[in-house]
Amino acid sequence: MSHKPDPFEMEFTPELVVRAYQAGIFPMSESASDPDVFWVSPERRGIMPLDGFKTSKSLRKTLKNHPYTIKTDTDFDQIIHACANYGTDRESTWINPTIVDVYGKLFDSKICHTVEIWDGNELVGGLYGLAIGAAFFGESMFHRKTNTSKIALAHLVKRLQVGQFLLLDTQFISPHLKTLGAIEIPRSEYEKLLHNALLEDGDFYRLSGGGTSDDVLQSTSHTS
Repeated sequence: MSHKPDPFEMEFTPELVVRAYQAGIFPMSESASDPDVFWVSPERRGIMPLDGFKTSKSLRKTLKNHPYTIKTDTDFDQIIHACANYGTDRESTWINPTIVDVYGKLFDSKICHTVEIWDGNELVGGLYGLAIGAAFFGESMFHRKTNTSKIALAHLVKRLQVGQFLLLDTQFISPHLKTLGAIEIPRSEYEKLLHNALLEDGDFYRLSGGGTSDDVLQSTSHTS
């Protein structure tokens, strides 16, 4: 990973964030308590091929039979604060109040989106990210019950397939994402994929609701 100096000598704003993603750069903070933001452009970028999301036998069973309700774009505040909390999918967080504020404005302008997993009135998992052109930039996800972040990611993949997206950027790749089909590619290859995706228009809302369990299963590949 390479930390880059601020390529835009201006205030951290929603417009700046969009320009940065279009240039293959994304913001982070050292910690939730650090008010500063720095820019990152990894030498190797994590992506999830939209035709390569993998599910184990147990996860396929979960996707088919889970009791949860899938929603999109109904509660950004709960999603981002859950992602920022310690003790979800990570021991620390890079989501500081500056990021929360700016991504909230991006949500209001329908650039930032959420996939939410609800158990009745309780939010138990989900993710958020940015849709620009036919590229979706995954930011963070969390779970409060087993497999709920995986359910959210599976539904995101289906939604992006239906909406004719070309790129799902995961920024980095973790062992967890690798088991689901994420791969690393060189920065130069990523920039070509990004360029092509930004020339098209994806439709995040083309898939109505959360999609059926059968729809989601048909969009995945099976692993043992």
